[in-house]
Amino acid sequence: MSWALRMALLLVLCTISLQLFFVLRIALMVVLDPQSTTFQRSEAMRLVAEKGDLPWRQQWVNADQISDHLKRAVIASEDGGFVEHGGIDWDALEQAWERNQRAEAQAERRNQRAGPQARPVDAKVVGGSTITQQLAKNLLLSGERTVLRKAQEFVLTMLLEALLSKQRILEIYLNHVEWGEGVFGAQAAAQHYFRTDASRLTPWQAARLAVMLPAPKRFEKRPTSAYLSGRSATVMARMSAVTLP
Repeated sequence: MSWALRMALLLVLCTISLQLFFVLRIALMVVLDPQSTTFQRSEAMRLVAEKGDLPWRQQWVNADQISDHLKRAVIASEDGGFVEHGGIDWDALEQAWERNQRAEAQAERRNQRAGPQARPVDAKVVGGSTITQQLAKNLLLSGERTVLRKAQEFVLTMLLEALLSKQRILEIYLNHVEWGEGVFGAQAAAQHYFRTDASRLTPWQAARLAVMLPAPKRFEKRPTSAYLSGRSATVMARMSAVTLP
């Protein structure tokens, strides 16, 4: 057997072993609450390196201890088709790709008009990831942006949808999603921003938290942002139409 063939077989074996490891990890989540995510561990190391300590807020609460207002708000804001799709919203991905193409073209035109001496303008990139995709990425993957990592994210998304219920996916997501510097999960966010429990969040408070999710660290520093207020009102208007899993 040639060296190249042996290496190819070893690569295939490692890939299969990795996927089986992920299957086992996700299957265990049916009955065991994950204690941390890859993203959280990365953030913990960053905070210790930068600040010398670990300002951390997180407390797991069961799904019935999280306000339905927050569940509806997060679905309305982040993934309106959560209940219907199989993990990946292809229409949303296509729309995000088209918006990003237009944004990149506009940024390129601005840079050309400004000239080589001006500070270049970057395109504002938007995502089309579902709640399940976000969970797959943060729970089990690194933050690098490569084609292979994106492909693995798609595989993990399908595994999450196949092995866990929608209710369980949403429960894990809401307990581990980032809501600020060292603030993770619905209970920590409710206490940090509103001095209340996740079960007692009002519709307005829930909408406010949901709107922060794309950029929680930035909005934590700008709580009076006009965008937060306007977007929160939009999300509140949509919440009544959301069907919970």
